[in-house]
Amino acid sequence: MTLLLAGDIGGTKTILQLVEAKREESKAAVELRNLYENRYSSHDFPDLVPIVNKFLEEATEKLGEKQQPEKACFAIAGPIVNNTVKLTNLPWMLDAKLMEKELDISHISLINDFEAVGYGILGLTPDDLETLQPGEPQADAPIAVLGAGTGLGECFLIRGAGSIRVYPTEGGHADFAPRSELEFHLLQYLLKKHNIDRVSVERVVSGMGIVAVYQFLRDRQSATESPEIGDVVRQWEKEIGSTEITVDPGAVIGKAALEKSDRLCEQTLEMFVEAYGAEAGNLALKLLPYGGVYVAGGIAGKIMPLMKSGSFMEAFNRKGRMRPLLEKVPVHIVLNPQVGLIGAAIRASNL
Repeated sequence: MTLLLAGDIGGTKTILQLVEAKREESKAAVELRNLYENRYSSHDFPDLVPIVNKFLEEATEKLGEKQQPEKACFAIAGPIVNNTVKLTNLPWMLDAKLMEKELDISHISLINDFEAVGYGILGLTPDDLETLQPGEPQADAPIAVLGAGTGLGECFLIRGAGSIRVYPTEGGHADFAPRSELEFHLLQYLLKKHNIDRVSVERVVSGMGIVAVYQFLRDRQSATESPEIGDVVRQWEKEIGSTEITVDPGAVIGKAALEKSDRLCEQTLEMFVEAYGAEAGNLALKLLPYGGVYVAGGIAGKIMPLMKSGSFMEAFNRKGRMRPLLEKVPVHIVLNPQVGLIGAAIRASNL
């Protein structure tokens, strides 16, 4: 048995988990058992180390004996360079080597939060997934993962000699590729609105993308804007760029679309889901991931009826002569919101 510490570190909250890992020598898979978990407000601490110390003290008190993990992995929303990271939304500079000494943990790894999601795919059960297309899975094939949330994360997994490695990418920043006259108009709208010379797919397939599509459809008067939704969007437009944003228009738009209470919101999510499916299909064309495409991120699970309506998979498979290939790719939506924590624990077990 190996005692591990896994963490999901964000600008708002930090979630830590103490995990017991058991690995059979004949198998690459690892069995994880959650011993203790807690979450903390990141802004209440000057650094990650005091949070970990507090967590381990609480775990020791809860479990009745001193808890000292052998290995740790922290998933962080930010670019990792040489196992160090400067967090975007916190005044923290983390260095894994220094933390190993301060926390008396032999091995600590810092990984990108979406890379952690990639590792987390390996620890999911069938109950953690909603299958959109069963496909024809191949055990030795690549696995693709993408997820729209605040941004658009993409990564892929490759099987090697008795192990699986996750490769993070910046695929969410590839060019947005319009597929219809309406999407061409959306592209032109975003170029002009933001005074930019290119539009990334993340500007459309993400939480901010939902708002961008809504603004586009609103401004071209595709449907009548309701006062309630309009007030939320205009409040957000005033606050965007400030240090404090008090509303979440993407969530409001998504809720209204699910309830079918606002035609403009319905049109917005229809366009968003199709763009999401098209990008998932683009990723699948580049990797031929017969090990599966896994759709993670915070949005898909919240709009599940819309993801299952058929337009996502139709856009995924609508790749001309390549349709027969993509119809063989398994496609799943990840339901477990702790997939990143699971991934951090799996990565820690491999250190």
